[in-house]
Amino acid sequence: MKKLLFLLLLVLAAYLFWRYWWRGDADTTRGQELFYDRMWIDHMPRGETDTFQAMAAITEQPIGVFRVTSRWKGQYEFFRYQARGDGQMEIVYPQTGTREKVRYRAWKCKEQSFDFCLQVDGASRGPKKYYSLEGMEIGTHSLAEALKQTERLLPATN
Repeated sequence: MKKLLFLLLLVLAAYLFWRYWWRGDADTTRGQELFYDRMWIDHMPRGETDTFQAMAAITEQPIGVFRVTSRWKGQYEFFRYQARGDGQMEIVYPQTGTREKVRYRAWKCKEQSFDFCLQVDGASRGPKKYYSLEGMEIGTHSLAEALKQTERLLPATN
């Protein structure tokens, strides 16, 4: 009986060590501090007709946007959200009343010359992976600033 109890304690200690120290904080946090009030894009536009997708969720008002745009054409859909803890939110699209439970994970990365990566699961709009750069924060935490951030990414007309 003592050996079994010792073995169980040893397994529990190994699990706790792995969970909280070995894997590190990057896996235990979902990146809430990076996710909100930042413009996220699927790629940097390569020309004035290159269509790219953007997404932002603003904390000033619980509202966000999915946007598909180029210099000459675009469309968007706004959404309301309710945060459900780090890594989760519930989205409502006011136009249709559709609701979605969305999970996200944002982290620092060095992919495709971006500084941050975002994985989104459960959203029917937009891609599953987005990127962001240092400086793409939405300083005023407003939706108008988020849309301006998107405009700044568009290549100038010739």
